[in-house]
Amino acid sequence: MGVERALMLALAFLAVASLPAAFALLFCADEIIDRVVCGWSEWRERRRERRTIARLDRAIEADALTRDIDLSEFDRADRRPLEQLAADLRRLGGQRLGGNARSMVWHGAVLQAYDDRLRLACRALGITEHLAELSGVDQQIERIRVEGVLHAAGLTLPAARAGHRQRHR
Repeated sequence: MGVERALMLALAFLAVASLPAAFALLFCADEIIDRVVCGWSEWRERRRERRTIARLDRAIEADALTRDIDLSEFDRADRRPLEQLAADLRRLGGQRLGGNARSMVWHGAVLQAYDDRLRLACRALGITEHLAELSGVDQQIERIRVEGVLHAAGLTLPAARAGHRQRHR
């Protein structure tokens, strides 16, 4: 009888000790079920996306398209990050547009640095430009064209006139 009583006491203690966990499970069951269902849905969506991407890769033969691209060009140590080029272009563009009280030498240096950064950004994005080959009005037109192409590629640059937003499409 003593062993049975000890066993009953242990089971009663275990029941009382696990009572808070049972209440928590009961009250949070909907949250637990919701998390399981959402996890299952996200897993199915990711799986569906991976299958779609694999089918698209097979359909357009993505390996054949990228076979001739030298990806090591993007890992060169001397290559500036595109974010840094964009920041330089915004800074130099602002100086170029707002430097009316500066000397012609200063303005020419800023314009040359701006054109250099435009060429680097075009090279990084694979855009053809002819800034170095042109001069005068032709170079100004090419600069505006390049700014528009870079804007279409996602680089936001200062507008041609201070205080106006760029609207290349």
